[in-house]
Amino acid sequence: METTKTKWAIDPSHSEIGFKVKHLMVTNVRGTFGQYEASIYTTGDDFMSAEIDFWLNPATVNTRDEQRDAHLKAADFFDVENFKEISFVANTYEKVDNDGSYELYGDLTIKGITKRIKLYVEFGGVVKDPWGNAKAAFTINGKINRKDWGLSWNAALETGGLLVSEDVWINCDVQLVKVA
Repeated sequence: METTKTKWAIDPSHSEIGFKVKHLMVTNVRGTFGQYEASIYTTGDDFMSAEIDFWLNPATVNTRDEQRDAHLKAADFFDVENFKEISFVANTYEKVDNDGSYELYGDLTIKGITKRIKLYVEFGGVVKDPWGNAKAAFTINGKINRKDWGLSWNAALETGGLLVSEDVWINCDVQLVKVA
């Protein structure tokens, strides 16, 4: 019996790839990336079989502060002159419950450094939009230590602590559309 591969594409108008970090140890600064793409294939509509290869352009980082964005693009952080993409390749899925919760494991590459991470995925299901397109919705969260990828710039505060937390929370809302 032949298994049919289904191709999915990210719908950028209904998706957001974001992150947040603690600033001054008390508030969160949020950012998003404006340019990203993925190669996603499933067997039928079974996302437990998904082959996911995702990448984004770190030069499109937006934290709503031009000076901060420029610093994030510089060598202290993403070094966008030398590293044109951040990528994630998924390789293991584990069902957490029967309500659409999964753990997704894969390799995250930032600045040429690849490390395995775990992400928490909430699967919203597959629905048809009014024009007959199959859409799949996911919320993806996780936490990484940015120093593991050489993003170690910081400044000490007079009151103790650091200007920017080492922990980075990944927050993504992704809507996929089935490609005919």
